[in-house]
Amino acid sequence: MALKTIFAAALVAALPTLASAQETVKPAVPVATTGGMTMADKASVKVTYVTAQPADVMSSKLIGLNVYNNANETVGEIEDLVIVDGKTVSAVILGVGGFLGMGERYVSVSPSSITLAKKENTLRALIDTDKDTLKSAPAFEYSKKK
Repeated sequence: MALKTIFAAALVAALPTLASAQETVKPAVPVATTGGMTMADKASVKVTYVTAQPADVMSSKLIGLNVYNNANETVGEIEDLVIVDGKTVSAVILGVGGFLGMGERYVSVSPSSITLAKKENTLRALIDTDKDTLKSAPAFEYSKKK
């Protein structure tokens, strides 16, 4: 029996004792790994509904948002978000160093590096760095939405 199968069987056996009384525990489904992401053949998690709060920010408002430094200079633009296991935003991809789409490169920064603020009812992304530091940061290899 493969290690992955043994692990899955042990996890399924342990789930009923780990789950709260109000949750429905469903058996594991076969999974395939594609590009570091685990993809299931079927959904296996109970639906949980969430109410968005007025202070919450939608990702559609972030993509394309200019990023400013503390000197109020535009240092980049939010290009994308990296989501781990379909649950957690682990990185923000910034386009930096380009002009009119030429010479742009991408860097990956921690979401905690970026502060969101509203100024005159306009959303702004702020980061404590300068253009040169971002230009010399390790490149993130990214084929943007092709």
